[in-house]
Amino acid sequence: MRTTAVESTDYSNFFRTLSAAKQRVLMLDYDGTVAPFSRDRRRASPYPAVPELLAEIMSTCETRLIMVSGRSARDIPRLLRIQPPPEIWGSHGVERLYPDGRYEEIEVGDEAVQALGEAELRLDEQCLGPHIEVKLAAVAVHWRGLDSSEVLKVRSRAYRTLEPMTFRADLTLAEFDQGVELRLRSANKGEAVRHFLQDIDRRIPVAYLGDDVDDENAFRVLNGRGLTVLVQPKCRFTAAQMWLRPPAELIGFLNDWKLACRGKS
Repeated sequence: MRTTAVESTDYSNFFRTLSAAKQRVLMLDYDGTVAPFSRDRRRASPYPAVPELLAEIMSTCETRLIMVSGRSARDIPRLLRIQPPPEIWGSHGVERLYPDGRYEEIEVGDEAVQALGEAELRLDEQCLGPHIEVKLAAVAVHWRGLDSSEVLKVRSRAYRTLEPMTFRADLTLAEFDQGVELRLRSANKGEAVRHFLQDIDRRIPVAYLGDDVDDENAFRVLNGRGLTVLVQPKCRFTAAQMWLRPPAELIGFLNDWKLACRGKS
């Protein structure tokens, strides 16, 4: 069983480094980490007090705050409601939305665009339209909140439709908590974090907090270079160094970050 963050030696050592640093990076997933899961993804609001703490960390702690989400980047500001918004990496890192409004995305090849469009049509033909989410480099099917018989039906239809398409355009099928998506192999949080680390000073302390399977890719990349934290009500097998129970321990982590930046760790 992983120790919780408040019990971990890694946690204490990291925050001592954080306190002495001039620059810092805090990376967080959104759904399941900053916000509890919601059956209606359009209403997935953050845990109380979290937006205020993140805004304070951004404005007073010399911290580059980055939200790393499987959602489209433009979804996050509306839900997070921080002004100015943080830096947002959407679609598992293949699109970037910056606080000043600048937007960047990878170029998705014509073959992949065609394959993903075809996947959407095939899913719709399987009566999965209400469960489909279309992204820059992926098509996802969600089954959160459905009863067990409906989950089996939706999951089976999704896999039956999408699996044959993984042989096209360098696409892969990736299951996440309560869903599955067909996406570009390059749409991967681990790869996004790897490229980011190559561009920053190794002395800058970096932490990554996440809850889902794709966050594990980021944990593995960052281990040995920064702090990796699983945010889950119950601990599970993970590459993360430690585990936080939301929301109380998540809020405690953010408060500790704020205090460390003030030299009070």
